[in-house]
Amino acid sequence: MVASSSSTRPLPSLFALSALILQPVLAENWNPRIHVNRRDYIAPRTTERIPRPLKARADTVKPGQPTHTVSDNLILGFEVIGDSGVSGQQLFLGDDTKVYIIDKVENNPLTINDHPAWASEYDLTTNTARPLEVVTNTFCAGGALLGTGEWLNIGGNQAVDALGVTSPSQNGSNLYQNSDGAFAARTLTPGEGAEWYDDPAQDLTTRRWYPSLETIETGRIFILGGNQYGGFVNNAANSNPTFEFWPKADGEVPVESTILKNTLPANLYPITHLIPTGQVLLNINLNAAILDYHTNTEYPLPAVPHAVRTYPASAANVMLPMTVANNWTATVMYCGGSDLQSDQWTSGMALINVAASDSCISITPETSNQWVDEDPLPEGRVMGNAILLPDGTVFVGNGANTGVAGYGNDTWVLQESYANNPIYAPLIYDPSKPSGQRWNRDGLKSSEVARMYHSTATLLPDGSVFITGSNPHPDYSPNAVFPTEYRVERFYPWYYNKRRPEPSGIPTSLTYGGQYFDLELSSDDLFGNIGNINVVKVVIIKTGFSTHAINFGQRMAELDHTFTTNAAGGATLHVSQAPPNAAIMQPGPAWDALSLVDNEQPRWIRGQQCGFAKFEIDSSVNRRESVNKKKIFGATLALRMEWRQREVMA
Repeated sequence: MVASSSSTRPLPSLFALSALILQPVLAENWNPRIHVNRRDYIAPRTTERIPRPLKARADTVKPGQPTHTVSDNLILGFEVIGDSGVSGQQLFLGDDTKVYIIDKVENNPLTINDHPAWASEYDLTTNTARPLEVVTNTFCAGGALLGTGEWLNIGGNQAVDALGVTSPSQNGSNLYQNSDGAFAARTLTPGEGAEWYDDPAQDLTTRRWYPSLETIETGRIFILGGNQYGGFVNNAANSNPTFEFWPKADGEVPVESTILKNTLPANLYPITHLIPTGQVLLNINLNAAILDYHTNTEYPLPAVPHAVRTYPASAANVMLPMTVANNWTATVMYCGGSDLQSDQWTSGMALINVAASDSCISITPETSNQWVDEDPLPEGRVMGNAILLPDGTVFVGNGANTGVAGYGNDTWVLQESYANNPIYAPLIYDPSKPSGQRWNRDGLKSSEVARMYHSTATLLPDGSVFITGSNPHPDYSPNAVFPTEYRVERFYPWYYNKRRPEPSGIPTSLTYGGQYFDLELSSDDLFGNIGNINVVKVVIIKTGFSTHAINFGQRMAELDHTFTTNAAGGATLHVSQAPPNAAIMQPGPAWDALSLVDNEQPRWIRGQQCGFAKFEIDSSVNRRESVNKKKIFGATLALRMEWRQREVMA
């Protein structure tokens, strides 16, 4: 169902709403010794903890081998597999077979209802794109996954005509039949026949272009920042320095953010990560903070070293895997970006010639308030995408070696692009390696497609990486040096053609704590070596919403387990449920994976989507009230005790 937008969409200015914006609480600098409650989810390993093997239940699935097969010469390389229909400015993996792609309003050749399409559904089984109707302009919107399993796409630009020029008509009566998208809250539930739902009754109360979204513990969405009417970088008159939540609860109003007010102009698409304390790590321009949104308190962190990481510097960023060994502690890494001061963004300098930073930094806010210098990149990179692979390594692709994100008509641009010198060669980062040995591109093959501004990437259920997009132009530009790009690629990691384990007993839903479940592995699953049981890992992955070098909500958490072996050379894994903290892995669909290392070759089962501990969202917007409050880390979370299961596509 698609609800049409109309001219009744509200058009107040941010300043007219100033009386409805809550003021933040000023706080001392972040200190984990003071502000973090210690925790330990690792249960003692005792013989009593290992029960007799259980048979696979009716609510379980058994995976098979990947249906998409490739020749061995494509391993560690790229393959162009299809056409996205619309350029991939934003995208997310919806289910086993569908990737959903969102563009800005422009003259794409793919059409729907007699106008160009700016959204599509890409079928991984047929490698074809189906146009989807979206009535509002999604240009530089943000996205995230709700706990209900719906995807949310927030904000955007005013309605436009050709070449991205603001249209005199903002209600759809224009060349491309698009309406103002800055207030829009669009939702889609993946599945056969899925469509975007865009209802003005669900709109935001303030305009947001370039906002950031993060799913929180209750399954609702935290929305931060952006500006009102666009532009290359932000300014005080145009900024929206607030955060809010969707769906909105009764009485909620936007809350002012001190760090957003103090980080102009490079503070669009703030980099956000929910950490296990139930707070949000913010990296914005050259500043950082921990936001406790429960109390509206910001705790400043030391200045971000070496480079700006937020748009338009657009560094690759990723939360590294939370594991049993690190007690599910979050470390966030940022690589690349631009070493520019705030006054340089609007100084008129030729930004296309600015060398991208090769620096990588990380922070682990639960244990330290200090930045750590990580191994540098082999070359500077802006607009890179960092994708978690199921073996715990990180794939980094896309981007450029000089310039910044964005486009325009400045005298120094390259056919409107603010960046040049695309980087075709990917990288792999292995956090388990010693310092100085973590980056590797041995044997990796380069792409033949320049992935510049507005490129995207996501992990797929078979363990390959889906890559598309690139369009540093205001409208469809097929003949440019860096053209409007529709080609879809897959990158195939080293494990792709290896046999995958086929355990039985994979559950279709998980809970926060509770009874363990059993996975049965055959001798073939362990590759004839019972010793491989010692290196098995079971993980849960959220692949995130990809746009502007960020995969909002991407994270991986390991599930603890023990095992028993049998005389046939197989084994039973006794796998714990998720740690009892929804800030480690938020409610909603996720992907579970099993990996092991055999002679240094990672292997991964075909991912299975599970309705990960689904919640009802506590809000006044067509949602029932949550029940049974539980105290975790001092934050009161409303958790439903009814764990819902989601149908899994086998």
